[in-house]
Amino acid sequence: MNLEDKQALQMLFKNEGFDRICHLAGQAGVRYSIENPYVYLSSNVDGFLNILEGCRNFHIQHLVYASSSSVYGLNGKVPSSEKDSIAHPVSLYAVTKKANELMAHSYSILYGIPTTGLRFFTVYGPWGRPDMAPFIFTDAILNNHPIKVFNNGDMWRDFTYIDDIVEGVVRVIDSIPTPDDNWDAMNPNPGFSIVPYKIYNIGNSAPVRLMDFIKAIESAIGRKAEKIYLPMQPGDVYQTYADTSNLEMDINFKPCKSIVDGVKETVEWYKDFYKM
Repeated sequence: MNLEDKQALQMLFKNEGFDRICHLAGQAGVRYSIENPYVYLSSNVDGFLNILEGCRNFHIQHLVYASSSSVYGLNGKVPSSEKDSIAHPVSLYAVTKKANELMAHSYSILYGIPTTGLRFFTVYGPWGRPDMAPFIFTDAILNNHPIKVFNNGDMWRDFTYIDDIVEGVVRVIDSIPTPDDNWDAMNPNPGFSIVPYKIYNIGNSAPVRLMDFIKAIESAIGRKAEKIYLPMQPGDVYQTYADTSNLEMDINFKPCKSIVDGVKETVEWYKDFYKM
C-alpha cells in the first residue's frame, strides 16, 4: 500500500496491533525533489501525517522515523549538532524532513506520543540506492563508463555504512524518549524537548573528501575511473559531518566502519549480485 492511502494504513495499524513503529518509508533523494517536488509532499508530508495519526489512534509506545542530514542546509557549522539551526534548507527534500520533525514534536506535545527522529548521514553499502554516488560510481567503473564528479570532487561527506545505521536504529527503538527536565524554553535545544521527543544524528563522524571516496572505490575494483568534472549541483551542500555525542551518550553506540572496509564490502556485494 501507499503511505498516502489513509484508510488502508489505519486498517494496517488496527489489524496488526503494533506497539512500536520504525518508519523508514518515503521519497528519498535531493536531486529528484527538484524534478518532481509533488511526490515529496505526498509521501513525506501527507504520508507521515497518516503514520502519526495511526500512532495517535492506536496508542503506539514509540515512533522512530527517518530524518536526514540534509536538514542542516546552509548551516556551515561543523560538526553538525542536533542543537544547531536548521532554518535554511537548500532542497524541498530537506524541507519535508524538517517538516517531519516538527510534525512529530506537535504530536508528542498534543498526544504524549514518544517520537525519535534519526538524521542519517550519507548512507552507503550493499543494497544501496542506485541514485546515490557510491552505487553510481561502482556501476560505472565496473562497466567501463565515465563518472560525473561534481565540484572537482571537492566536497566532503560523512559516509556511513549501512550496518552502522541498522545497529543505531535497532538500539534507538528500545530507547523510548522521556521529557527532558532540564529543557529551557528561554534557550531551547531543538534536539530535545519538555515532551518525549528526541532527534539524533547517525553518522560516521569522519568526513571523507569525495575524490578520496572515489579513489577507495577504484582501489577496491582495481581500475581507474574516467572522470567528467562538473560544477556543484543545485541542492547540494559542500560538507556533511555528524556530531554523534548524544547518540553515544544515550544509547552507547557510535558508527565505526572504515571507508576502506565499507567500500570493499560494497564492491564485493555488487560483483556478486550482478554476477560480474
